[in-house]
Amino acid sequence: MKSPFPDKPVLRPEEMNAAFADAYNSGELKRLLALYEPGSIHVHPSGALEIGLESFRASLKELLQLGGTMTSTNVYCIPFENMALLRAHFTLHSTGPDREPLLLQGHTSEIVRQQPEGHWLYLVDHPFGSGPLELLPSK
Repeated sequence: MKSPFPDKPVLRPEEMNAAFADAYNSGELKRLLALYEPGSIHVHPSGALEIGLESFRASLKELLQLGGTMTSTNVYCIPFENMALLRAHFTLHSTGPDREPLLLQGHTSEIVRQQPEGHWLYLVDHPFGSGPLELLPSK
């Protein structure tokens, strides 16, 4: 699949997590979706598998509605041929429903695959790959 954002292709698998945070911070759903293969798998917070872009479009839209600013730092990248296993630590600074500052953080697990054109896309995205999401009051 060719990236709809040719000016910002992810050329190294270890850059995927930062690219996700950049896309999130843009507030544009199409930029988030452009990071995934059409038949990719996304793990919903409930644990259900959402297969294909249309099945997890709503989940990513809900994520964007949290607003705030995300950072995502690659913890490791294990490449193998045209695939790589990733783990990242993310933080999302936002505002809760009570208008109080809110910090969400956790670790992700992903599998990315290099496309024929050379850029990388998510094949499997498990946003809470290391356990439950941590909701902390922001300081």
